[in-house]
Amino acid sequence: MDTSRIDDHRRPPSAAAHAPAPRGSAPPGAEGVCDVVTVPTRQGLEAVDILRRGAGDAVGPVLHDDGCDTLCFLVPPGTAAAWDVPGSTCTETDGRGLSLPPVPPLGGSDWLVPPGEADPATDPAVLRAALGEAARLIEAADSRC
Repeated sequence: MDTSRIDDHRRPPSAAAHAPAPRGSAPPGAEGVCDVVTVPTRQGLEAVDILRRGAGDAVGPVLHDDGCDTLCFLVPPGTAAAWDVPGSTCTETDGRGLSLPPVPPLGGSDWLVPPGEADPATDPAVLRAALGEAARLIEAADSRC
């Protein structure tokens, strides 16, 4: 039996889970499966600006939840298993009813970057770097006051 082609989903992903997804992999929105990185609004807005200033459109759909004062970035499935960025959480949705309708899925929330106007998901490695840079910018701004 050739085991080189078996995909064992029980095995936890390594740091490679944060590498850009290979071309040809299914986009997270295609089957409603993605993970969600939640960050404080201030840091998230800075990260969106950083991502938009980068090469190409590196940001996927982003949801702003007014009630919790957070931003939620859609990232590829499997990201939650290896996510360890301080000040943020990453939740595995496992496709549990998550879809990307033009109307935000939560009351009191709005799409900051709507689906269809962005990549299917934000690359976790790129998001990690942007969140780190955003945290440093905020810390520098706050220390000047």
